[in-house]
Amino acid sequence: MEETLKTDILKSVDALFDAEIEFLSELTRHPSTRGNEQSAQDFVAGELASRGLSVDRWNVDVADISHLPGFSPVIGNYNDAINVVGSHHSRKKSGRSLILNGHVDVVPVGPLDMWDSPPFEPRVDSGWMYGRGAGDMKAGLASNLFALDALRALGFAPAADVHYQSVVEEECTGNGALACLQRGYTADAALIPEPFAEDLVTAQLGVLWFQVHLKGIPVHVAFAGSGANAIEASIPLIAALHEMEERWNAPENRHGEYGHVHHPLNLNIGKIEGGDWTSSVPAWCVFDVRMGLFPGQDIEEAKRGIEAVLIEAARANDFLRNNQPEIVYHGFQAEGYALAEHKTAMSGQAISTLEHAHHSVTGADLNKIAITATTDARFFGLYADTPALVYGPKAEAIHGFNERVELESVHRITQATAVFIADWCSLETL
Repeated sequence: MEETLKTDILKSVDALFDAEIEFLSELTRHPSTRGNEQSAQDFVAGELASRGLSVDRWNVDVADISHLPGFSPVIGNYNDAINVVGSHHSRKKSGRSLILNGHVDVVPVGPLDMWDSPPFEPRVDSGWMYGRGAGDMKAGLASNLFALDALRALGFAPAADVHYQSVVEEECTGNGALACLQRGYTADAALIPEPFAEDLVTAQLGVLWFQVHLKGIPVHVAFAGSGANAIEASIPLIAALHEMEERWNAPENRHGEYGHVHHPLNLNIGKIEGGDWTSSVPAWCVFDVRMGLFPGQDIEEAKRGIEAVLIEAARANDFLRNNQPEIVYHGFQAEGYALAEHKTAMSGQAISTLEHAHHSVTGADLNKIAITATTDARFFGLYADTPALVYGPKAEAIHGFNERVELESVHRITQATAVFIADWCSLETL
């Protein structure tokens, strides 16, 4: 790419950055927790249409995707699961095609009194935008869109097809991204600006969600010794799961990309419910578990291992021995994915192109990391043989209180994305 054009692209992002902040602020105002994404998707669809992109807006149907590899089981229906894709169709098709993917769903906010300001009333303070989803990952949706805007403001469009995706379900199954694949959206590479501080993700973990259901014997608390407390029965099972977690994290069991990470696989008891009355011994308990998996770790084998641990722990308990726990899988059944192991010519070219784009903006080499979370990159890398580049801005307290994203980092990511698109796709005049 000519230096003059590169300079023009960077300046074009500069000129549009106030509008990008306004877009991010408006998108963050939409409380797009799971099942409530429709208004945010309406906003995104309108913005895409106003730019002349071909807009596809549809309700994800479980029947369309449940047979596909990578599908995660769900509880309930998807009557409210809306995906939006805006497509640019090149006249020349002389460059390499691209998917710009991001998720619009956000996690719950938790107790409002633990936020310094309302989570869906975004504010800017000292160069940071605060708000639920501002970092994870609506800033990425903004950078993807305004990178295209910066090129259009110069009179250019990508010389290859580009599909801008705003998907749901990333935070619990990934089925939104899977539905895009099922609908036929493929490309030579995918870029996903998840907030990992301008680093390129070389590996990500898989995630498995499951519930453990326990039944007790309810009696009045005055006769507690004659009953069985289902909540307390969960304690030895949780302890056994954490012992399993430590075994899976042993150095000899780690994936190569995680050899330097002390404790890459994390088990989390994310929710627990039980009982009906304070003065009654609880008759039931359900706790929800999240467990990490290494790239290449077989999900069915992991399930068998988890079930064996719970059965063995139950057999060691006087009550549970005759009242076995029930395990229910729902939500994430996500395999790990390692871009570092995606050994194709296209993958190497995509990484090299991003390295050059990053260096042109920051003057520094692109840092590469293995993360202990999951992203939608696995769908492209594992099931469509498409290199998936996870590269986004710096954010803090994602999934926590006072989530925030650094706006100057968003600015740099937008510039790097615009340069990457121009290099990867080539350009044609409007």
